[in-house]
Amino acid sequence: MDLGLRDRVFVVTAASSGLGRATAQQLVTEGAKVVLVARRDDVLTEVVAAFGVEQAVSLTADLADPATAENACRLALDTWGRLDGALVSAGGPAPGSALGTPDSDWVAGFESVFLAALRVTRAVVAHGTADDLAIAWVLSTSVKAPVGGLAVSNGLRPGLAMLVKQLADELGPDGTRVVALLPGRVETDRVKHLDQLADDPAAARTAAEQTIPLRRYGRPEKFGSVAAFLLSPAASYLTGSVVAVDGGATRAL
Repeated sequence: MDLGLRDRVFVVTAASSGLGRATAQQLVTEGAKVVLVARRDDVLTEVVAAFGVEQAVSLTADLADPATAENACRLALDTWGRLDGALVSAGGPAPGSALGTPDSDWVAGFESVFLAALRVTRAVVAHGTADDLAIAWVLSTSVKAPVGGLAVSNGLRPGLAMLVKQLADELGPDGTRVVALLPGRVETDRVKHLDQLADDPAAARTAAEQTIPLRRYGRPEKFGSVAAFLLSPAASYLTGSVVAVDGGATRAL
């Protein structure tokens, strides 16, 4: 199936590893070009070399910086003269309980997760060159049900999912699509770290797998395949949708 991604240009955030990198890899495999945004310059250099300088450029920056979104979009235009959309992944905020999480972690999470998604979307809409811009936000299954020990994520993600619906209403008449992906237990560094917080990490993983109908964690590349499809013209009639990539773990509709 040809997704129609050849020579399209996307900004991909949190692109040095995990779900962002996996999605960028799939976009490049499909012929797209990517602006990779992350904080780790050394890793970004390796990723660009792996993808090829004809297909990828990088911007070392923090999404909590208000200038990052604008700079990433301008880099796309300066490098390839076009911008077709973005995958917005901001990583995960600090773990903690609802009342035990300090205000500083709530504020940091709001800056790096909530405002970051809005800033990137605002910049892509302002600078996008296509009539069919596509923007995908990487959220979490905490949109549907709380994840234990992740109060900041549980508090912020459902609000972002509702904004996906509102943005679909606001931007749809101009042809821009906005969707969200809800990853479950995917084998990223973030999920591995959360498992390591348990007294017995191996037992924690086994217990988590038993709550997943497919009885296994997902692989980042499988998530990337779904994300690339949603960003592609092949999914041109999808907007305002939240798509769970969780092996069936979410029990809500």
